[in-house]
Amino acid sequence: MEKYEFRVTAAQAGQRLDKTAADVLPCSRTRIRELIDGQLIKVNGEWEKASYKVKTDDEIFAQVPPDEELEVKPEPMDLDIVYEDSDLIVINKPTGMVVHPAPGHYEHTLVNGLLAHCTDLSGINGTIRPGIVHRIDKDTSGLLVAAKNDHAHQALSAQLADKTCRREYLAIVHHPFSNLYGTIDAPIGRDVKDRQKMAVTAKNSKPAVTHFEVLENFKDYALVRCQLETGRTHQIRVHMAYIDHPVAGDPKYGYRKTIPADGQLLHAYQLTFVHPTTGETMTFHADMPEEMQEVLQQLREGIL
Repeated sequence: MEKYEFRVTAAQAGQRLDKTAADVLPCSRTRIRELIDGQLIKVNGEWEKASYKVKTDDEIFAQVPPDEELEVKPEPMDLDIVYEDSDLIVINKPTGMVVHPAPGHYEHTLVNGLLAHCTDLSGINGTIRPGIVHRIDKDTSGLLVAAKNDHAHQALSAQLADKTCRREYLAIVHHPFSNLYGTIDAPIGRDVKDRQKMAVTAKNSKPAVTHFEVLENFKDYALVRCQLETGRTHQIRVHMAYIDHPVAGDPKYGYRKTIPADGQLLHAYQLTFVHPTTGETMTFHADMPEEMQEVLQQLREGIL
């Protein structure tokens, strides 16, 4: 593992992080993006996206593993394919599956399965995230779309950026609500006390907006539908915890005393986007996983 450390000059200020790193490190820009995605390149001790605009005197620290460590191999899997054509594939991801490989975790991810199923995934995100347009957390289940060519990838990414791609989630959260609708508009950044977590913070944060609707109230919990306007890391989990309605079963942002579950009870149940070639508006649905359905039934029966 080679290690590098350098400081951003005034001449480099304003450039993207991936470009600045590629100018200094002995790596291609594609490889640089892979290292950034794997959190092996940090700015002032914090992980930033490839698009981060560097500032004068920013301290860049990079760890570059040997090339062979970044090899991602196809793995045949029984994927829950909701839709597929020559441009894209929509997958219903199960709870517990990581979307794409990261350093030290190169097997059993959705990308491994997609590589075994498709030979034509887009290459915009490099070898670590081929075809991946957006992600959902390991222990969040539900829908995501992957692109099979660069045209589709660019079109779908543009829809995410201009907020025309609609992503809706179902979540079982702590505490019933007195109001039926709400919008959480609070910036999210890295938690200064715990670098493994995100938090609502004014420091080094980015805008984050989540809309929610209360579908059912129970004695100690509620079923809510959340729509993402932005797509920050752990956004729904952080925002719901911020308003004191953490997602049930969430080991990172929730309560210790909660509903026993294999991770947070959060499911990406609906995905809407415009097809990059046909221009057709397409909407896909995925039922909640069995565990979440069983918990909901117990809540309705007053067992929980």
